[in-house]
Amino acid sequence: MAKIRSEVLSPFRSVRMFFYLAFMASAGLGSLIALTQLLPALGNPARAAGVPETLKGLGIDVAAVAVFAFLYSRDRKASDAQVARLTREENLSRLKLRVGDGGRVVPLSELRGSARLVIVAGPAEFVAESFRRSRPFLRDLMERGVLVLPFPTDGNAPALEFGEDGDGEAEAEDGEVARKSRRLWQLTPVYTSEWAKWLAEQKKMANVTPDSPVYLSLRMDGRVRGSGVGYPPWQAFVAQLPQVKGMWSGLFDGMDGRV
Repeated sequence: MAKIRSEVLSPFRSVRMFFYLAFMASAGLGSLIALTQLLPALGNPARAAGVPETLKGLGIDVAAVAVFAFLYSRDRKASDAQVARLTREENLSRLKLRVGDGGRVVPLSELRGSARLVIVAGPAEFVAESFRRSRPFLRDLMERGVLVLPFPTDGNAPALEFGEDGDGEAEAEDGEVARKSRRLWQLTPVYTSEWAKWLAEQKKMANVTPDSPVYLSLRMDGRVRGSGVGYPPWQAFVAQLPQVKGMWSGLFDGMDGRV
């Protein structure tokens, strides 16, 4: 699946690599022919006049082999890196999560096209503080289709205070905040050992210490758009992500950041 997605994302890379190999083979054959002409000429003074021209052709062929070998190697490395990244994303898409309290368990891939997932992974206190920092941006984040998956790595339950207590107008306002908070933070990871394994692999590849708290932000199409150590930049998400409703609905799906 990762290779298929890689071909879709870079449809001309395989064509380029085929021509690079063809040009390398052609230049290599030309170099071999030039060598067969050069060696006898060096030992025969009568044919010495053609040596400079033969050397010129040999130099061109060798340079061509080197250039196309470099281009092929660059595309090969880019292809391998892209397939590796897409493989990690495919593995992430298979991880399971629960929607809401007592809700159904679904693979992360089912959120593609409907939500922009933000994974907050770290100690329970880090998750709770990330929750508190998201509260001023609840409405804006929801309008942009953001859903948060808290993953406390220390095994403790984070204290997510939804603020449902109050009276009168304050109670109504707190109730609205609580509903938005619950909707934004409604996801729960299932089979946490698999989540922990996937997260540990990503930290190792990114040279991040295993105990560092991190966040990952996914695009609407399920690809990783950004990640970092520390708290999620909620305000930056609001500024960068387009809304999922209104006149721009569907127009910028997947166009929410470079991978």
